[in-house]
Amino acid sequence: MEEYQELEYKGKVIPYTLVKSKIKNLYIYIKQGKVTVKVPYLLSKKRQQEFVNQKAEWIVKKLEEEKRNTNKKEEKVEEKDIEKLKKVVENSIQKYSKILKVYPNKVRIKDIKYAWGSCSAKKNITINLKLATKDERIIEYVVLHEMCHLIEMNHSEKFWKLVEENMKDYKILRKKLNN
Repeated sequence: MEEYQELEYKGKVIPYTLVKSKIKNLYIYIKQGKVTVKVPYLLSKKRQQEFVNQKAEWIVKKLEEEKRNTNKKEEKVEEKDIEKLKKVVENSIQKYSKILKVYPNKVRIKDIKYAWGSCSAKKNITINLKLATKDERIIEYVVLHEMCHLIEMNHSEKFWKLVEENMKDYKILRKKLNN
């Protein structure tokens, strides 16, 4: 079930599509300038609105980033960078599998538009090809982040504590990643 909604933030009106679905968590997707908010069927209208309002600044920031990125020419990823990415991802998966005692079913590297990495409920990890141009330590952070989702499938306090236990400087790397 989809509903057209609007979010007002600092004088801007941002249209979005609210999708009610058979899910547990709340999600926001931004693709080609369109905002989609996915919520569980039984979530109250008040809680839906609170969630969107809490994420308003993030939504605006992501829309602006997307606009900047589409205005820039796509960076050509060179083969040597892709090989470096594969090696760093493989080494990081091995390293954190031993430490966290969890193993992904599949690990893929592909061009994804919505995130630097993702972890599915089926324990499949996808790493964004665009990380090939990033510093090795940043790539390692993204891999660790996704590996921690094999234990905590959310961004709770427990999740971030797990990330920090394994990478003390993750906040610095996370900042660099989004700059």
